[in-house]
Amino acid sequence: MAARGVDVLLLSVGADLPYLTGYEAMPLERLTMLVLPREGDATLVVPRLEAPRVVDRPDVFEIVPWNEIDDPLELVTKQLPPECTIAIGNQTWAQFLVDLVERCPGTRWVKASEVVGPLRAVKDDAEIQALAKASAAADRVAVQLQGGQIPLIGRTEAEVSADIGARLLAEGHHRVNFAIVAAGENAASPHHEAGGRRIRPDEVVLCDFGGTMLTEGGAGYCSDITRCVYTGAPPAEFTELYDVLFEAQAAGVAAATAGTTCESVDLAARRPIVDAGYGEFFIHRTGHGIGIEAHEDPYIVEGNTAILEVGHAFSIEPGIYIPGRWGARLEDIVVAGADAPRPLNKAAHRLVTVEA
Repeated sequence: MAARGVDVLLLSVGADLPYLTGYEAMPLERLTMLVLPREGDATLVVPRLEAPRVVDRPDVFEIVPWNEIDDPLELVTKQLPPECTIAIGNQTWAQFLVDLVERCPGTRWVKASEVVGPLRAVKDDAEIQALAKASAAADRVAVQLQGGQIPLIGRTEAEVSADIGARLLAEGHHRVNFAIVAAGENAASPHHEAGGRRIRPDEVVLCDFGGTMLTEGGAGYCSDITRCVYTGAPPAEFTELYDVLFEAQAAGVAAATAGTTCESVDLAARRPIVDAGYGEFFIHRTGHGIGIEAHEDPYIVEGNTAILEVGHAFSIEPGIYIPGRWGARLEDIVVAGADAPRPLNKAAHRLVTVEA
């Protein structure tokens, strides 16, 4: 905060709050806000009916509950110095920000991500252990998928998605963040929403899933993995496509060492796909950071010249998508190391044939 000239940090809904306090606010119309001055103690302004959910940490912050007839913004603004610089949480509801701007004339507003983002991006050993634990749980579900233990043929994508989600919970996740199941031509849509289409023999089934696993401190850390299986013998054309994808993903992982730029890792994964003639069908970045949120800094994309640091955690997930026909993606979570990357996912990377 001092380095960026920020006087006060204001955090409401979003991941920054649990990162600093262990408490995750519900996305309500009632205001929850951490007021963290550069000098002085932090206070957590919270609706009284939500206060029982807060784990009291008097060494970290003071809880200031407010009643239904109170003005919570007044509880916040009376703690703010005049004409200061405030970093406000990126996901704060606009209605609260608009009211704060009106009540705080002369204040300079910046994004809280400028302060908290660099801290969250570099994971310490405990955070890496939490990510590894969540990844191992997701791996176990991926192994079940690859081993034919999750029925596919004849079921709808939505049914398989629900099954995967239930298995994530059974493996220790607190909640399911997403479970993409895309069969056949639907696999050409990277963020396909599982629906009523039934899975047939002799087609690709792309499964991208992840959730949040809680730590003892209250914050949750995410998993995210993508694996493809084929319900029968894949044709040579698809095998060729997947072999290129396998090479691209391995190249991206190998490049993900500290001291390398984010865009260099993207290029390493993209080059084999381009060289094989599939460049126009790789339509997204190579990866995204992961931690308390499924998507956070650093982003592995062309144009991002930020340099990877030891402890940066992110996905490496190249994909090839042929509209109207099929698609494939292969994803691991990786932690940048000083000498070598540390992939957190171990489930088989080659294309697996299932008869489930």
